[in-house]
Amino acid sequence: MNERSETLQRWIARQHALPFDACPLDDVAGDASFRHYYRFRLPNGTQRVLMDAPPEHENSQAFVDIARAWRAARLPVPALYAVDLEAGFVELEDLGDDVMHHHLGDDADARTWFERALHLLERLQRQAPCDDLPEYDHALLARELDLFPEWCLTKLLEIPVPPSWPALRESLIDSALAQPRVAVHRDFDAMNLMLHEDALWLIDFQDAVKGPISYDLVSLLRGRYRLWSQVHMAGFIENFRQRAQEDGRLPPIDADTFHHQVEAMGVQRSLKVLGIFCRLTLRDAKPRYLERLPHFLAHLRQGLAAVPAYGEFLTWIDTTFTPALCRELDRRGIDHPLEERIS
Repeated sequence: MNERSETLQRWIARQHALPFDACPLDDVAGDASFRHYYRFRLPNGTQRVLMDAPPEHENSQAFVDIARAWRAARLPVPALYAVDLEAGFVELEDLGDDVMHHHLGDDADARTWFERALHLLERLQRQAPCDDLPEYDHALLARELDLFPEWCLTKLLEIPVPPSWPALRESLIDSALAQPRVAVHRDFDAMNLMLHEDALWLIDFQDAVKGPISYDLVSLLRGRYRLWSQVHMAGFIENFRQRAQEDGRLPPIDADTFHHQVEAMGVQRSLKVLGIFCRLTLRDAKPRYLERLPHFLAHLRQGLAAVPAYGEFLTWIDTTFTPALCRELDRRGIDHPLEERIS
């Protein structure tokens, strides 16, 4: 046990007026951030989860505020039982270990689960208050996009930024800002949807913002656990458009325009993810994230191909970026099947 986990154990023992030895912690998991999670059991058998989020690295205030606001809005988020923002400790309801991505078997199963997740997304967009959330504005969208040339092109691959980049960057930002604004989870992904009491629950929402209606849609559809065909993508997007117009989340918009907005949002997110994974490798010494680059490159290619105006950048991806990435992955001994099965 290290010093911080011992401090956490003493903290939770005090919360429940228990001796230190009565609150052993079981390591649950960490994630791409500095947060770490533990599970412990109360004397009556009830299990709880402890989040350790070092305050010098993580903003627990945002997590706590959003958890309370969304739970008050009758959204499925874990209850908070104790909070110490100065220490970075939070005691949470235990939702178990059953995550949506465990259930994505064949195509039929995956479609069923994705449709369940999209119904939850509708609830989130209709019910979650968003006026107090940070704005997903031009500056934030730009910072996210700039991760790609900084970390992926310059620092990992050491290749120049293509001439088509500035126009693509501004086009993606403009498309995002043109959309209706809703509460955006920002990592609405099969890994962050827990199956608890036969329902999907939201976790890992501390980075939520007020932003484009399509962001969480593509976060799910172009996430790390599925590579949908363009036909399936078009079906998901059109169904979302029709339901969002019916319940007022989306004003009247023709199918082609909305489809292009969604795919452009997916391009923005894929570029951001590629940049983040390179940063995790180079700055944070987590090279396993390089193994995910081919999957998100496939997402990026599909998104670019769906918007004719992005053809020049897609050509650069195929002729310059992909060969450079292959060489780097080969150099590091990482398998890179860039032609993934399209479901």
